[in-house]
Amino acid sequence: MGLYGEQVLPRIINVACGLKAVAPLRRRVCEGLEGDVVEIGFGSGHNVPFYPAAVSRVAAIEPADVGWRLAEKRLSAASVPVERAGLDGQSLPFANESFDAALSTWTLCTIPDVAAALSEVRRVLKPGGTLHFLEHGLAPDERVRRWQHRLEPMEKRIFGGCHLTRPVVDLLTAAGFTITELDVFYEEGTPKFVGADSLGAAVSP
Repeated sequence: MGLYGEQVLPRIINVACGLKAVAPLRRRVCEGLEGDVVEIGFGSGHNVPFYPAAVSRVAAIEPADVGWRLAEKRLSAASVPVERAGLDGQSLPFANESFDAALSTWTLCTIPDVAAALSEVRRVLKPGGTLHFLEHGLAPDERVRRWQHRLEPMEKRIFGGCHLTRPVVDLLTAAGFTITELDVFYEEGTPKFVGADSLGAAVSP
């Protein structure tokens, strides 16, 4: 990935994803999590303060060493045990049906093979397990979509392969999940081309 991808980008993401304005969204997406949880794209741990008391442990998947180090303060204050348990969401190092729930926040946009990652999440979830997701992707409005397609090549170069045009709900249903909760909206104070969010829950059969 080089110096930028390994050292600089995780710090930029830490700041961008740690804005106070997104804290209510993180709280919403974490509501209802319980039992053993796998979080893909753990980043620098911005979801940690919002894990409910019903969560017994979290297995964190995070490739960036810098991101993990930046999470230290949040991890030290965590009321839930969190372990860095893997580096790649496309290949999870767990047995089948190991987790009660999964969590993904602003992660599916950057995984190279997102279908493989979602297949892995389904594999490690118990039947009836729920993926809680908060992802940006293809906007609901055609005018915004045109801008997303224009800007995506630059976005991918600057932000570590981040895609603007991935259809979040379609990807989840194609992977075999059933959407049980969904809210599609634009983040306040964020340009629409990067702030078209989908927040909800999807159940693995």
